[in-house]
Amino acid sequence: MFDILCSLFVIIIFCWLYVIIAAMVRIKLGSPVLFQQPRPGKDEKIFKMYKFRTMTDEKDAYGNLLPDEARLTEFGKTLRNTSMDELPEAFNILKGEMSFIGPRPLLVRDMVFMTDKQRQRHNVRPGLSGLAQVNGRNAIDWERKLDYDLEYIKDITFLGDMKIILQTLSKALIKQEGITEEGMATAEDYGDYLLNRGKIGKDKYESKQIEAKILILNNVVLRNTP
Repeated sequence: MFDILCSLFVIIIFCWLYVIIAAMVRIKLGSPVLFQQPRPGKDEKIFKMYKFRTMTDEKDAYGNLLPDEARLTEFGKTLRNTSMDELPEAFNILKGEMSFIGPRPLLVRDMVFMTDKQRQRHNVRPGLSGLAQVNGRNAIDWERKLDYDLEYIKDITFLGDMKIILQTLSKALIKQEGITEEGMATAEDYGDYLLNRGKIGKDKYESKQIEAKILILNNVVLRNTP
């Protein structure tokens, strides 16, 4: 009930801000204004998470998208640094796919690399912010980030969530810390993190990437099946 009421409040009170940001994204980055991406939610049910677009669709001579750092504009960086790009997730909360506080909904290709214990983070609804986000966000390593998620689900309280909300507002709007990893335009995927540090081999990396693509494809088929 708290999530439903608060998401409605955010959408209604800040409708003017949604319109302004949407217009600026359309002018500066083109369409579509919203970026939609499949993410694993509660019980690993895949849903489409909404965000304001922060990158262009620039491609090389062969039709491949340019690296993230080449497509992420200054305007896009501002949206990310202030977390304004995540405002559309209020609609995910209203739909019951997310909560205000909980483990962040990561990529499907991140989930497949997690251990069974780490995947317990999906026993609850994912959140707009969480314990990991107020304790370093992408500035901490993946193992610590996932440890924070497991720590959070062990003891969920209303007062604890309110504390995280206040810390989130402070870090996102004032300090703007931990948004990306040092020297990178965006955060490193979990699989890339494990591969680059020699924690998994190339064969396992490639097989898990295929597994993630199959999960997403199966979800698309289920959604389109009458």
